[in-house]
Amino acid sequence: MGFEIPTHSLSSSDADDEELVALGYKPSFKREFSNVATISFAFSIMGLCSSIATTFNTPLLLGGPASVTWCWILGAFMCFTLGSSIAEIVSAFPTCGGLYTASAQLTPKKYRARVGWVVGWLNILGQIAGVSSTEFGLSNMIWAAVVVGKGGNYEVTQGKVVGLFAALLVLHGILNSLATRQLARLTTGFVFVNLGTTFLIIIVLLAMTPRSEMHPASYVFGSAGVVNQTGGWNTGLAFLFGLLSVQWTMTDYDATAHISEEVRRAAYAAPSAIFIAVIGTGLIGWLLNIVMVICSGPLENLPGPSGSAFLEIMYLRMGKTGALILWTFVCLTAFFVVQTALQAVSRTTYAFSRDKGFPDRGFFGHINQKTHTPIRSIWLCTFVSILPGLLDLASPVAANAVFSLTAMALDLSYIIPIFLRRLFQNHPEVTFKPGPFYMGDGLLGKVCNTTSIIWTLFVCVIFSFPTYLPVTKDNMNYASVITIGVMVLSGLWWILGAHKHYHGPQSNLHEQASVQDIAANSIETEDIIDVEVQITEV
Repeated sequence: MGFEIPTHSLSSSDADDEELVALGYKPSFKREFSNVATISFAFSIMGLCSSIATTFNTPLLLGGPASVTWCWILGAFMCFTLGSSIAEIVSAFPTCGGLYTASAQLTPKKYRARVGWVVGWLNILGQIAGVSSTEFGLSNMIWAAVVVGKGGNYEVTQGKVVGLFAALLVLHGILNSLATRQLARLTTGFVFVNLGTTFLIIIVLLAMTPRSEMHPASYVFGSAGVVNQTGGWNTGLAFLFGLLSVQWTMTDYDATAHISEEVRRAAYAAPSAIFIAVIGTGLIGWLLNIVMVICSGPLENLPGPSGSAFLEIMYLRMGKTGALILWTFVCLTAFFVVQTALQAVSRTTYAFSRDKGFPDRGFFGHINQKTHTPIRSIWLCTFVSILPGLLDLASPVAANAVFSLTAMALDLSYIIPIFLRRLFQNHPEVTFKPGPFYMGDGLLGKVCNTTSIIWTLFVCVIFSFPTYLPVTKDNMNYASVITIGVMVLSGLWWILGAHKHYHGPQSNLHEQASVQDIAANSIETEDIIDVEVQITEV
């Protein structure tokens, strides 16, 4: 897809919007996200302390304390290669479609629609499952605090968990309906709460744990900390289950890409934010995990009455009051994760509808003129995200199966464009114009891209194993089944009718941009005279 843009038509528009028009899209959002707000967004989507809190049980209770520490730093290093590869593509394609749009553009024309269709659905449903599962986790975190506050004498029912979950999602839908400027201001503070809470937990735990009760290095890093509690899997696999925590935490890298059309200097700011957030989350997260293990107390006492080993360790060392005060901020961090995740998926859904990916005639690809945000898409994602939680009332196994889609579906949607970029880099129909963030075509870029692909395929295999033996319908891991099911069903939909309305990412430049539309999307509002974009498709 190529476009010839008359030079007179955009003489007063800013460089971001010129780049967007070159990619085939009319500027529709207001660019209100500064560098700080964008970095805060990237950090917030990973959650750090809240994401570690909700996944800490998995490595600790399956592979043991050493699995917590070593799997985190191993996974974080590998995630760094994936994050860097994604940042490189985001820098070249700074649109709200993110890697979905990039995937279609990095393949020859005859494959474009099919690739865009499959990657689009993997990415959207992976994000929806991520919003739903994180919100469900937050609901459980809040009720866990109630259990601790009541001294263990409180019964949490499925109805209470699901009810709070649905109410929180509606609240997030309302907050995401704010104007872009308000969203940017709100997001700016997220990173300070996130990092501040993490460092406070680290400092308070070390200060409150008697030196005589701190675990030795052999327990934290050595063989004494390898404890297989899987019920039958070999110790090596049990140890590798510790990767599930870091892979779950350090995912949704491309969320920052989905707000690219709302970011100033997007080709610079979005990939830089991804790069900084991946490094920061990896290193600070490792420190937090090490401290949690050092101060964890007897392993046999975990996860305790609350069901959260992370909260129980805080309670053990800080007492009820101290633990609950800090836990409030951990929950607040999880709240920020959902806030940013819902914003990201609503922009992806908007982009997919804009490209005629839904049979909705572009209904969800609409921007509200008052808020300059996709209100219809926001509420579509909100209500769809509620459905998996409601499923928990009928079958917790089915709900968990849907939640398990998150990491595998997202990771597969990430490596497809990375693979296509290398596979078709010399194809005459594929033009990859590197952005400011570029690792080059030399050894560094190739090694980073190849490593990220191989690593992602490896962890997808780990994601597919049931974590406990013997396998029952209640502990079966349905992640691979659900992910393959999404790909098969999307393929069938494509064959049966979707190919008639979806032809890959589509330019919307034929929709005449008004003076007011362009002015509203400039970083500095300028006088724009008789703006009319004429395109010639190559």
